[in-house]
Amino acid sequence: MIQRLSHATIWVLDQESAYDFYVNKLGFEVKTDAKMDQFRWLTVAPKGQPDLEIILMAITPGLALDEASCETMRQMVRGGKMGAGVFGTADCQKTYEELKAKGVEFMQEPTERFYGIEALFKDDSGNWFSLSQQKEGI
Repeated sequence: MIQRLSHATIWVLDQESAYDFYVNKLGFEVKTDAKMDQFRWLTVAPKGQPDLEIILMAITPGLALDEASCETMRQMVRGGKMGAGVFGTADCQKTYEELKAKGVEFMQEPTERFYGIEALFKDDSGNWFSLSQQKEGI
């Protein structure tokens, strides 16, 4: 029986730049940073969430992808076509202001929704995320 999801992938254009963005701007902690030949296994996680690792996976040819597939994926990521998920926060406005001051690009300021308050931002590759403060009782 499956018990939990332990890793999820975010495709990035450059792992070194993604490392800087996720660690220095978002404040995530590095879980694993290891090289195996030319392959780099880089995972991060929000502080306080030890049960999930986000794989910052470079879009490079290898076992699963050929160069044509990589170029298609790069275009989609660069173009903001890959919505990657939702990051929760206790105070969306405060987190928005902190991240904006660090240079994080927002596509939408904090906005009241039926489920709470949400802002939208992009990572350094072009992936976009929801930053959400969930309404109590939902």
